[in-house]
Amino acid sequence: MAAEQENMLQALNNYPLPLLNAYTIRRGYVGKVYAAAATALALAEERFDLVAVVGYAAASATYNTGDIVCPCAARYHDSHVPEGLDGVDFLTKPYTLEGADEATIYTGDSFVGAEMIGEIKSRFGTDKALFDMEATAVCQIAAQHGVPAMVVKMVSDTPEKGCDADAFERFVCEHTDFTPFVEILEKL
Repeated sequence: MAAEQENMLQALNNYPLPLLNAYTIRRGYVGKVYAAAATALALAEERFDLVAVVGYAAASATYNTGDIVCPCAARYHDSHVPEGLDGVDFLTKPYTLEGADEATIYTGDSFVGAEMIGEIKSRFGTDKALFDMEATAVCQIAAQHGVPAMVVKMVSDTPEKGCDADAFERFVCEHTDFTPFVEILEKL
């Protein structure tokens, strides 16, 4: 989202200490295709030591809005591969991330509600989960280029606790300080 890009640029520009890392900010727009395309273009243009996906995400009820989570894995929740079909494990396998939190971010091409979150948690046998529409696609492209990836997300809504699209919009408008993301990335 444009807000995420602007918030990250502002956090980097206003960071109170000298930055230890160099940052290139790319906006991937909403959805797996845009995210994968933006990542592929960026990796074709220059060499990176790490690809970081930052921004907002929905989360399971184990989290609260405002929590910052660095999941250790990313995977698609909307890929169904027929039994015995080879060569497409990239659609179903989890990608290992540089994050330290015992959580997985699930990526799909739809906004999630409480019912969908419950189904995903049941199918994958997890309680600690984040949900977005881009992270795994970015991680997939990074893995294909041999570049490690990290996801840093601020929980914007918890549909299982009754949050809806209005709650998400309010949260995004009120929580624009991405300085905690920079602090995490600066420790790498």
